[in-house]
Amino acid sequence: MLQQRTLKTLTRAVGVGLHSGQRVELTLRPAQPDTGIVFRRVDLPQPVDIPIRAEAVTDTRLASTIAVGNAKVHTVEHLMSACAGLGIDNLYVDITAEEVPILDGSSASFVFLLQSAGIELQKAPKRFIRVLRPVEVREGEGANAKWARLAPYHGYKLSFEIDFDHPAVDSTGQRVEFDLGQGNYSRDIARARTFGFTRDVEMMRSNGLALGGGLDNAIVMDDYKVLNSDGLRYDDEFVKHKILDAMGDLYLIGRPLLAAYSAFRSGHGMNNLLLRELLSQRDAWEEVTFEDERRAPGGFAQPVRAW
Repeated sequence: MLQQRTLKTLTRAVGVGLHSGQRVELTLRPAQPDTGIVFRRVDLPQPVDIPIRAEAVTDTRLASTIAVGNAKVHTVEHLMSACAGLGIDNLYVDITAEEVPILDGSSASFVFLLQSAGIELQKAPKRFIRVLRPVEVREGEGANAKWARLAPYHGYKLSFEIDFDHPAVDSTGQRVEFDLGQGNYSRDIARARTFGFTRDVEMMRSNGLALGGGLDNAIVMDDYKVLNSDGLRYDDEFVKHKILDAMGDLYLIGRPLLAAYSAFRSGHGMNNLLLRELLSQRDAWEEVTFEDERRAPGGFAQPVRAW
Protein backbone atom coordinates (compact mmCIF):
# COMPACT_ATOMS: atom_id res chain seq x y z
CA MET A 1 0.00 0.00 0.00
CA LEU A 2 1.22 3.49 -0.86
CA GLN A 3 0.92 5.19 2.52
CA GLN A 4 0.11 8.68 3.75
CA ARG A 5 2.88 10.77 5.32
CA THR A 6 3.19 13.13 8.25
CA LEU A 7 6.08 14.35 10.43
CA LYS A 8 7.81 12.29 13.12
CA THR A 9 8.11 15.27 15.46
CA LEU A 10 7.29 18.96 15.57
CA THR A 11 9.56 21.66 14.19
CA ARG A 12 9.56 25.46 14.43
CA ALA A 13 10.67 28.54 12.50
CA VAL A 14 10.53 32.28 13.13
CA GLY A 15 10.53 34.89 10.37
CA VAL A 16 8.70 37.88 8.91
CA GLY A 17 5.80 38.07 6.50
CA LEU A 18 6.76 39.25 3.01
CA HIS A 19 3.90 41.74 2.75
CA SER A 20 3.04 42.47 6.39
CA GLY A 21 6.63 42.71 7.67
CA GLN A 22 5.25 41.17 10.91
CA ARG A 23 7.28 38.77 13.03
CA VAL A 24 5.64 35.34 12.90
CA GLU A 25 6.27 32.00 14.58
CA LEU A 26 5.48 28.82 12.69
CA THR A 27 5.14 25.38 14.32
CA LEU A 28 4.70 22.31 12.13
CA ARG A 29 3.09 19.37 13.95
CA PRO A 30 2.31 15.75 13.04
CA ALA A 31 -1.35 14.99 12.27
CA GLN A 32 -3.46 11.83 12.14
CA PRO A 33 -4.23 10.04 8.85
CA ASP A 34 -6.83 11.78 6.66
CA THR A 35 -6.46 15.06 8.57
CA GLY A 36 -5.02 16.84 5.55
CA ILE A 37 -3.03 20.04 6.02
CA VAL A 38 -4.62 22.41 8.51
CA PHE A 39 -3.43 25.94 9.29
CA ARG A 40 -4.19 27.12 12.84
CA ARG A 41 -4.29 30.79 13.84
CA VAL A 42 -3.12 30.25 17.42
CA ASP A 43 -2.71 34.00 18.08
CA LEU A 44 -6.47 34.64 18.06
CA PRO A 45 -8.47 34.74 21.34
CA GLN A 46 -10.13 31.53 20.18
CA PRO A 47 -7.74 29.57 17.89
CA VAL A 48 -9.22 28.96 14.42
CA ASP A 49 -8.48 25.97 12.16
CA ILE A 50 -8.32 26.62 8.41
CA PRO A 51 -8.14 23.30 6.51
CA ILE A 52 -6.74 23.59 3.00
CA ARG A 53 -9.14 23.16 0.10
CA ALA A 54 -9.60 24.97 -3.20
CA GLU A 55 -12.71 26.75 -1.93
CA ALA A 56 -10.84 28.10 1.13
CA VAL A 57 -8.80 30.41 -1.12
CA THR A 58 -10.26 33.91 -0.75
CA ASP A 59 -7.59 36.16 -2.27
CA THR A 60 -4.98 35.57 -4.97
CA ARG A 61 -3.48 39.04 -5.40
CA LEU A 62 0.31 38.66 -5.07
CA ALA A 63 -0.06 35.40 -3.07
CA SER A 64 -2.56 32.69 -2.13
CA THR A 65 -4.67 33.48 0.94
CA ILE A 66 -6.91 30.96 2.71
CA ALA A 67 -9.59 31.85 5.23
CA VAL A 68 -12.40 30.66 7.48
CA GLY A 69 -14.68 33.56 8.36
CA ASN A 70 -12.47 36.50 9.37
CA ALA A 71 -9.45 34.33 10.15
CA LYS A 72 -6.94 34.42 7.29
CA VAL A 73 -3.49 33.13 6.41
CA HIS A 74 -1.65 34.84 3.56
CA THR A 75 1.19 33.56 1.36
CA VAL A 76 0.70 29.83 1.96
CA GLU A 77 2.03 28.70 -1.44
CA HIS A 78 5.75 28.20 -0.63
CA LEU A 79 5.07 25.98 2.39
CA MET A 80 2.36 24.13 0.45
CA SER A 81 4.83 23.60 -2.41
CA ALA A 82 7.35 22.01 -0.03
CA CYS A 83 4.60 19.69 1.29
CA ALA A 84 3.68 18.73 -2.28
CA GLY A 85 7.32 18.15 -3.25
CA LEU A 86 7.96 15.89 -0.24
CA GLY A 87 4.57 14.16 -0.32
CA ILE A 88 3.31 15.35 3.09
CA ASP A 89 -0.39 14.49 3.46
CA ASN A 90 -1.19 15.38 7.06
CA LEU A 91 0.13 18.35 9.01
CA TYR A 92 -0.91 21.02 11.51
CA VAL A 93 0.60 24.43 10.84
CA ASP A 94 0.35 26.62 13.96
CA ILE A 95 0.91 30.26 13.08
CA THR A 96 1.02 33.37 15.29
CA ALA A 97 0.11 36.00 12.64
CA GLU A 98 -1.84 36.17 9.41
CA GLU A 99 1.07 35.56 7.01
CA VAL A 100 3.44 32.60 6.58
CA PRO A 101 7.07 33.78 7.03
CA ILE A 102 8.86 34.37 3.74
CA LEU A 103 12.21 33.04 5.08
CA ASP A 104 14.59 33.12 2.05
CA GLY A 105 11.83 33.61 -0.56
CA SER A 106 11.90 30.01 -1.79
CA SER A 107 10.60 26.74 -0.35
CA ALA A 108 14.08 25.41 0.51
CA SER A 109 13.81 26.44 4.18
CA PHE A 110 10.46 24.67 4.48
CA VAL A 111 11.93 21.55 2.87
CA PHE A 112 14.75 21.67 5.43
CA LEU A 113 12.27 22.08 8.31
CA LEU A 114 10.12 19.18 7.15
CA GLN A 115 13.07 16.87 6.53
CA SER A 116 14.72 17.77 9.84
CA ALA A 117 11.49 16.79 11.65
CA GLY A 118 11.57 13.45 9.83
CA ILE A 119 8.89 11.97 7.57
CA GLU A 120 6.70 9.21 9.00
CA LEU A 121 4.63 6.72 7.00
CA GLN A 122 1.08 6.20 8.30
CA LYS A 123 -1.26 3.22 8.23
CA ALA A 124 -3.65 4.69 5.70
CA PRO A 125 -3.62 4.75 1.88
CA LYS A 126 -2.43 7.91 0.16
CA ARG A 127 -5.40 9.41 -1.70
CA PHE A 128 -4.88 11.02 -5.09
CA ILE A 129 -7.05 13.05 -7.42
CA ARG A 130 -6.55 11.54 -10.88
CA VAL A 131 -7.47 13.77 -13.82
CA LEU A 132 -9.48 11.81 -16.42
CA ARG A 133 -9.82 14.38 -19.20
CA PRO A 134 -8.35 17.82 -19.99
CA VAL A 135 -9.63 20.86 -18.10
CA GLU A 136 -8.50 24.37 -19.05
CA VAL A 137 -9.04 28.01 -18.06
CA ARG A 138 -8.10 31.02 -20.20
CA GLU A 139 -8.07 34.80 -19.92
CA GLY A 140 -7.32 37.59 -22.39
CA GLU A 141 -6.67 37.62 -26.11
CA GLY A 142 -3.59 37.91 -28.32
CA ALA A 143 -0.58 39.37 -26.50
CA ASN A 144 -2.58 39.45 -23.25
CA ALA A 145 -3.58 35.79 -23.36
CA LYS A 146 -2.81 33.53 -20.41
CA TRP A 147 -3.97 30.01 -19.65
CA ALA A 148 -3.56 26.97 -17.40
CA ARG A 149 -4.47 23.36 -18.10
CA LEU A 150 -4.64 19.93 -16.44
CA ALA A 151 -4.53 16.79 -18.57
CA PRO A 152 -4.44 13.03 -17.79
CA TYR A 153 -1.00 11.68 -16.88
CA HIS A 154 0.17 8.69 -14.84
CA GLY A 155 2.31 10.78 -12.53
CA TYR A 156 2.73 14.49 -11.87
CA LYS A 157 4.51 16.86 -14.19
CA LEU A 158 4.36 20.60 -14.65
CA SER A 159 5.44 22.81 -17.54
CA PHE A 160 5.38 26.59 -17.40
CA GLU A 161 6.27 29.41 -19.78
CA ILE A 162 6.78 33.03 -18.75
CA ASP A 163 6.80 36.24 -20.79
CA PHE A 164 8.00 39.33 -18.88
CA ASP A 165 9.72 41.44 -21.59
CA HIS A 166 12.55 42.40 -19.21
CA PRO A 167 16.28 42.15 -20.11
CA ALA A 168 17.24 40.24 -16.93
CA VAL A 169 14.40 37.74 -17.32
CA ASP A 170 14.67 37.40 -21.10
CA SER A 171 18.32 36.36 -20.81
CA THR A 172 17.31 33.28 -18.75
CA GLY A 173 15.22 30.18 -19.51
CA GLN A 174 11.61 31.13 -20.26
CA ARG A 175 10.11 27.64 -20.13
CA VAL A 176 10.72 24.66 -17.85
CA GLU A 177 9.19 21.23 -17.35
CA PHE A 178 9.49 19.33 -14.08
CA ASP A 179 8.39 15.71 -13.63
CA LEU A 180 8.15 14.56 -10.02
CA GLY A 181 8.91 11.00 -11.11
CA GLN A 182 12.20 11.88 -12.81
CA GLY A 183 13.47 15.02 -11.09
CA ASN A 184 14.32 15.91 -7.50
CA TYR A 185 12.12 18.66 -6.06
CA SER A 186 14.61 19.66 -3.34
CA ARG A 187 17.44 20.03 -5.83
CA ASP A 188 15.63 21.18 -8.99
CA ILE A 189 12.82 23.49 -7.80
CA ALA A 190 12.87 24.27 -4.06
CA ARG A 191 15.66 26.89 -4.12
CA ALA A 192 13.99 29.18 -6.69
CA ARG A 193 13.13 32.51 -5.03
CA THR A 194 10.24 34.88 -5.52
CA PHE A 195 11.10 37.93 -7.61
CA GLY A 196 10.00 41.49 -8.14
CA PHE A 197 10.90 44.82 -9.71
CA THR A 198 12.05 47.89 -7.77
CA ARG A 199 9.33 50.02 -9.39
CA ASP A 200 6.65 47.57 -8.21
CA VAL A 201 8.15 47.23 -4.73
CA GLU A 202 8.02 51.01 -4.22
CA MET A 203 4.37 51.09 -5.32
CA MET A 204 3.47 48.08 -3.11
CA ARG A 205 5.14 49.60 -0.05
CA SER A 206 3.17 52.80 -0.52
CA ASN A 207 0.08 50.55 -0.30
CA GLY A 208 1.32 48.75 2.82
CA LEU A 209 2.61 45.66 0.98
CA ALA A 210 6.07 44.05 0.55
CA LEU A 211 7.03 45.52 3.93
CA GLY A 212 9.14 42.45 4.76
CA GLY A 213 10.71 42.06 1.32
CA GLY A 214 14.35 42.65 0.47
CA LEU A 215 17.45 41.27 -1.22
CA ASP A 216 17.75 38.51 1.41
CA ASN A 217 14.36 36.96 0.53
CA ALA A 218 13.67 37.86 -3.11
CA ILE A 219 15.31 38.43 -6.48
CA VAL A 220 15.02 42.18 -7.03
CA MET A 221 15.49 43.83 -10.45
CA ASP A 222 15.65 47.40 -11.66
CA ASP A 223 14.75 48.15 -15.29
CA TYR A 224 17.84 46.37 -16.61
CA LYS A 225 19.43 43.87 -14.24
CA VAL A 226 19.30 41.69 -11.15
CA LEU A 227 20.40 43.68 -8.08
CA ASN A 228 21.27 40.69 -5.83
CA SER A 229 25.05 40.53 -5.46
CA ASP A 230 25.05 36.71 -5.53
CA GLY A 231 23.06 36.55 -8.79
CA LEU A 232 20.70 33.68 -9.59
CA ARG A 233 20.59 30.20 -8.03
CA TYR A 234 19.45 28.57 -11.29
CA ASP A 235 19.90 29.71 -14.90
CA ASP A 236 16.11 29.61 -15.16
CA GLU A 237 15.24 30.64 -11.58
CA PHE A 238 12.34 32.91 -12.58
CA VAL A 239 10.31 30.27 -14.38
CA LYS A 240 11.29 27.63 -11.80
CA HIS A 241 9.77 29.82 -9.10
CA LYS A 242 6.54 29.86 -11.11
CA ILE A 243 6.61 26.03 -11.05
CA LEU A 244 7.26 26.18 -7.29
CA ASP A 245 4.26 28.50 -6.83
CA ALA A 246 2.05 26.35 -9.06
CA MET A 247 2.87 23.21 -7.04
CA GLY A 248 1.83 25.05 -3.87
CA ASP A 249 -1.32 26.55 -5.41
CA LEU A 250 -2.43 23.21 -6.87
CA TYR A 251 -1.83 21.33 -3.61
CA LEU A 252 -4.54 23.51 -2.08
CA ILE A 253 -6.98 21.03 -3.63
CA GLY A 254 -6.15 18.88 -0.59
CA ARG A 255 -4.81 15.80 -2.39
CA PRO A 256 -1.80 15.11 -4.61
CA LEU A 257 -2.75 15.31 -8.28
CA LEU A 258 -2.09 12.70 -10.94
CA ALA A 259 -1.99 15.02 -13.92
CA ALA A 260 0.09 17.01 -16.37
CA TYR A 261 -0.18 20.74 -15.63
CA SER A 262 0.82 23.24 -18.30
CA ALA A 263 0.54 27.01 -18.17
CA PHE A 264 1.44 30.23 -19.94
CA ARG A 265 1.69 33.42 -17.85
CA SER A 266 -0.55 31.90 -15.17
CA GLY A 267 -0.55 33.01 -11.55
CA HIS A 268 -2.18 32.30 -8.19
CA GLY A 269 -5.65 33.39 -9.36
CA MET A 270 -5.68 31.32 -12.51
CA ASN A 271 -4.26 28.28 -10.70
CA ASN A 272 -7.12 28.42 -8.20
CA LEU A 273 -9.64 28.98 -11.00
CA LEU A 274 -8.28 25.81 -12.65
CA LEU A 275 -8.81 23.77 -9.46
CA ARG A 276 -12.37 25.04 -9.09
CA GLU A 277 -13.08 24.27 -12.74
CA LEU A 278 -11.74 20.73 -12.29
CA LEU A 279 -13.81 20.10 -9.15
CA SER A 280 -16.96 21.45 -10.83
CA GLN A 281 -16.65 18.85 -13.61
CA ARG A 282 -17.23 15.67 -11.62
CA ASP A 283 -16.62 13.41 -14.62
CA ALA A 284 -13.15 14.93 -15.15
CA TRP A 285 -11.54 13.33 -12.08
CA GLU A 286 -11.65 10.45 -9.62
CA GLU A 287 -10.08 9.69 -6.25
CA VAL A 288 -7.67 6.73 -6.31
CA THR A 289 -5.33 4.84 -3.97
CA PHE A 290 -2.63 2.26 -4.71
CA GLU A 291 -2.75 -1.01 -2.79
CA ASP A 292 0.29 -2.16 -4.76
CA GLU A 293 3.10 0.41 -4.58
CA ARG A 294 4.59 -0.96 -7.78
CA ARG A 295 1.57 0.32 -9.69
CA ALA A 296 1.97 3.84 -8.35
CA PRO A 297 3.62 6.47 -10.57
CA GLY A 298 7.23 7.44 -10.01
CA GLY A 299 8.00 10.16 -7.50
CA PHE A 300 5.38 9.06 -4.97
CA ALA A 301 6.47 5.58 -3.93
CA GLN A 302 10.13 6.25 -3.13
CA PRO A 303 11.18 7.42 0.33
CA VAL A 304 11.68 11.17 0.59
CA ARG A 305 15.15 11.99 -0.64
CA ALA A 306 17.43 14.32 1.28
CA TRP A 307 19.47 17.03 -0.40
